[in-house]
Amino acid sequence: MGFARANRRHAEHHAVDRLGWLRAAVLGANDGILSTASLIVGVAAAGTHASILIAGVSGLVAGAMSMAAGEYVSVSSQADSERADTARERRELQDNPGGELEELAGIYVKRGLDDDLAHRVASQLMERDALGAHERDELGISAATTARPVQAALASAGSFSIGAALPLLLVVVAPVQTLIAAVCIASLVFLAVLGAVAAKAGGAPILKAAVRVTFWGALAMAVTAGIGAASGNRL
Repeated sequence: MGFARANRRHAEHHAVDRLGWLRAAVLGANDGILSTASLIVGVAAAGTHASILIAGVSGLVAGAMSMAAGEYVSVSSQADSERADTARERRELQDNPGGELEELAGIYVKRGLDDDLAHRVASQLMERDALGAHERDELGISAATTARPVQAALASAGSFSIGAALPLLLVVVAPVQTLIAAVCIASLVFLAVLGAVAAKAGGAPILKAAVRVTFWGALAMAVTAGIGAASGNRL
């Protein structure tokens, strides 16, 4: 009982456990804020209020679908590769279990175990779950990092829509005269908050992440604003 209680107290939650959805969610929200804000700023520099709103809504819908499709396709490719590697490893374990034992032991030797201990560890792990041991220690595949295409697609599309809705809301409430400034300032604040939250969730330095995402957001909006202004002057 005492050991069980100690185990419960010692239970740890690592940032790597969230990698499956955190990367897609952060990417989606960042892209939603940045691409929609940049689109709005660019159109606002050259167009009317109605055209700004239409462009923003179109950007939200198209961007969310694009993010979902892109994540699903890319993560599905990763999942296909993982399944192919796992199938090959299963065949090798059936055809040459002795060689696979030596291979696993060699991995542990490279990590610092002596040869005898490495062989004993490899032998015990393979007796319990040979394929799982090779997936984890040879292929680097684990439950925390395995590819989940649907989860990644939903996280990316949902977070993109939420991120895009923030600057789009300003198009509705902000006066046309101050729209560009309002969208730029608010979006940079949103990006800084997103960078801080993502860094906190991932266990990374908060200030560094916030400054990094804010800098690139400001650069992107400045470029699109300049293109929009130049286009408006020529029309």
